[in-house]
Amino acid sequence: MAATLHTFMEIFQPFEEDQKTVTLDSIVIPIIQRDYAQGRKGTDVTRIRERFLESLYKAVTEKPITLDFVYGDIDETRKMVPLDGQQRLTTLFLLHWYAAKKANVPEAEYGFLYKFSYDTRYSARNFCHDLVGYQPMFKDVSTSKEIALSSEIINQVWFPLDWKNDPTISSMLVMLDAIDNKFKNVPELWNRLKERCITFYFLPIKDMGLTDGLYITMNSRGKPLTMFEHLKAELERSIRYVDEQLAKTIIRKIDGVWTDLFWVYRNRDENSSDSNIIDVAFLRYFKFICDIISYQHGESRVGTSDDVFDLLEKHFSSEAQKIRENVDTMERFLDCWCDIKGYDSPTSFLDSIMGQHHECGKIIFDTRSNLNIFEECLRSYSETNGFSQQRTVLLYAIIVYLQNIDEVEESDFRRRIRIVNNLIQNSEDEVRDRTDRNRIPAILKQINSIILSGDIDDSIPNNFNVNQLAEEREKMDLLKDHPDMADILFELEDHPLLKGQISIVGVKNLLVHPEYTKRFTSLFSCDRNKVDCAMMATGNYGQKESTKDRYQYGSTLDSAWNALFHKSSNEGFNKTSEILVRLLAMHDEFSDEILQEIAERYLQECERDSRYSLRYYYIKYDAYRPQKYGKMYNPVAETEPYMFLVMQTPTRLSQNTYMPFLKIVSDSHLSKDDMRRRLIYGDKHIICENSSYSIRSNEDDTEVDKIHIPQNDEGIDTENRVELLEKYVKENFLEN
Repeated sequence: MAATLHTFMEIFQPFEEDQKTVTLDSIVIPIIQRDYAQGRKGTDVTRIRERFLESLYKAVTEKPITLDFVYGDIDETRKMVPLDGQQRLTTLFLLHWYAAKKANVPEAEYGFLYKFSYDTRYSARNFCHDLVGYQPMFKDVSTSKEIALSSEIINQVWFPLDWKNDPTISSMLVMLDAIDNKFKNVPELWNRLKERCITFYFLPIKDMGLTDGLYITMNSRGKPLTMFEHLKAELERSIRYVDEQLAKTIIRKIDGVWTDLFWVYRNRDENSSDSNIIDVAFLRYFKFICDIISYQHGESRVGTSDDVFDLLEKHFSSEAQKIRENVDTMERFLDCWCDIKGYDSPTSFLDSIMGQHHECGKIIFDTRSNLNIFEECLRSYSETNGFSQQRTVLLYAIIVYLQNIDEVEESDFRRRIRIVNNLIQNSEDEVRDRTDRNRIPAILKQINSIILSGDIDDSIPNNFNVNQLAEEREKMDLLKDHPDMADILFELEDHPLLKGQISIVGVKNLLVHPEYTKRFTSLFSCDRNKVDCAMMATGNYGQKESTKDRYQYGSTLDSAWNALFHKSSNEGFNKTSEILVRLLAMHDEFSDEILQEIAERYLQECERDSRYSLRYYYIKYDAYRPQKYGKMYNPVAETEPYMFLVMQTPTRLSQNTYMPFLKIVSDSHLSKDDMRRRLIYGDKHIICENSSYSIRSNEDDTEVDKIHIPQNDEGIDTENRVELLEKYVKENFLEN
């Protein structure tokens, strides 16, 4: 049977179908059908309602629209019972009623509305009939002020109060208010509807024997259509405007191979309403695809809608300039996961390229996250604190390969995805979508170059971190001439403190000393506190931050060493590298005992030569070392190198900040305020200066005594300032 094009007015007029005249005397929603749902309350339904009304609004004010197919059985009494299309027909019924009443047209014109009814409940049937005969005033008669259309209807004598409990009626009332808000200022609305601005295809299905079982199977009673089902319908309609065959292909894949793809990752929680449903997974991946399309068009996603229907309208509506290109992108982004050459599933493929520790041929991205990055996208994309932009970029790189799997050798891909992974992990500030600096479009172009050709494209500006790009080029050159170095290089890259950036050891150093990979691993398998002391015994390895008053050192936390070992705006990276390499050169293997010996030997040399530099105090006293974040503060370090404060937070001074020399002498007498820069004894307090201690009155802060710290011509202490203060405190405050 052929489908014919109709308006809601024309559906009740005789029409030709299969060379026969068909006449509908009525459209009746049967008992087994679910209630009218488009007027239900709730965030998702509201969004769907607003979008549908927006489509109808544009149809009557801008460009006509053709809605989806309506299927229905016509019985011997010429009654049509819809199998699919109930929701659209009901909304069109309400819109035509509204237009007729606003225009105050005679009953002879709107009388066809009596032919639409509900058999779900007697109340819904009676409401539809009484509504058609009612002429609203569109205002409060007693005050002449505007009133909600639903309120005016509810106040009528023919409207029993218990009708408000009928879900179909309450939903219709919500929709009528929404229609009034949307169309109240549309001129000649009734005439526009008569001009066929809203049409739909109607397919009459005769002699099917529409049983209750069929209805339950096709459209479960009381169960609203999901967001996915609405999206699918709108997507089909949009693509059909451009290419009917393409629309059929896309819907066939959604119902077939793409459903099979997502079925593996469905929600299996039996207590969840989404149990065994792929809808949410599809919608999340759809958002991912739309975001990639935006980036490929050079756009930012910041501040734009994340609603799937807004994304559909932007990229896949008939008005979208690149709809064919975007549909092709969507199709390729889904097809590529369906049949991966050499693997039986996306999971087995991803398991072969991603790991949680160093393995030949695999990359390490984030050991805290799901290694199946595709599954993680389906479960958390666009969620708050969900799928990061770094993972978005990595997933894109993998998809580029899968889409070109016949052109890129798998061995080449494994090398290239490692390069991409290194760049992503060391471009945290760059891999971000910001309104003032969105590098994602350029980053995706760079990924295309690396994955497809193996080359870093220098002509693409403002993409990944420039330091990491330079390092990756250097490593590519190294492996081109020395392919046997690959395992050694990759093992060092995969160390959790380096995450792909090995500049702290140095590519050239590694070529000369390939043993440094094993030595680095050995060194940082030791107690971090002892590593810290051994590093300081080798040289002052700290780095000055761009703030010019904070300094970064190591600590017991990996985050401190990560900050030191990755190039940034800090000053002193090369110095840190030089000191680390000198330490690595000392031993084939490291242990806590070896590191302790290195530190002790340095302390003995200082004491022998009476040279007590900052490095000496740092190693000698635990309190001098910043145990948490490795941060110290000294805005005058160039002229007063002993005036460092130990910080207890990563970025700012706090009440727990302290002057280490004073804390070492007496933690119990350290002031609770003034960032613990005073030792308080009775009516006096002691503060530390670069070459002395000043004893002052608590009352007026006048200096009452001074402890001079002997220093040589280089400004280095020649006596241990901690012992000097301990002696003074003992003689002047404790013994008395």
